Amino acid sequence: MEHALKILGKASSINVRKVLWTCDELGVSYEREDWGSGFASTHSPEFLRLNPNAQVPVIIDDAGVLWESNTICRYLAGKHHNIELLPTEPAARARVEQWMDWQATELNRSWRYAFTGLVRRDPECLDPHLIATGVRGWNQKMAILEQQLKATGAYVAGPHFTVADIVIGLSINRWLMTPMDRPDLPAVDEYFQRLAQRPGFLKHGCNGLP
Repeated sequence: MEHALKILGKASSINVRKVLWTCDELGVSYEREDWGSGFASTHSPEFLRLNPNAQVPVIIDDAGVLWESNTICRYLAGKHHNIELLPTEPAARARVEQWMDWQATELNRSWRYAFTGLVRRDPECLDPHLIATGVRGWNQKMAILEQQLKATGAYVAGPHFTVADIVIGLSINRWLMTPMDRPDLPAVDEYFQRLAQRPGFLKHGCNGLP
């Protein structure tokens, strides 16, 4: 049986896992193809025609081609009319998108050097001073998240689980799995335990992959 949704990207990619978890929350079936390091090259002409940035994930459905993982998650929630994952009321939706954008820009930027050096052992990211600076910046961003979770007492954008929790939940998993010093952030810990009650997170987030 041919699925209406095709996902291009290896299942170990944190950004692909955002999309897979979103599909699980929505109950959407899909066909996934392995693309990325170790699999089909994202720099091939075939892939570059789909995403000129040579990055996964890419989705293909009856509406065409789409890339950028957070955008894909929003698109899927909207397409399937799930107003719990992505509210339609403007202020509520903006709060969800605000934290998704924060994850993609502020949080992601903070961990890039430290994670690449400490976990991937990239020879270009092994400077001890830069790693220490990266860890400090990463922890500072997580402290911002701690304050937000203290304020909501539940999920990132408020009392209900949304797509913002999918993208940030995977980021927290990466933070916890990276071998480095971390501050005690009890609200983040409690939040992580709430997420771990969701089958989609156990499958695609809290699954042994950073």
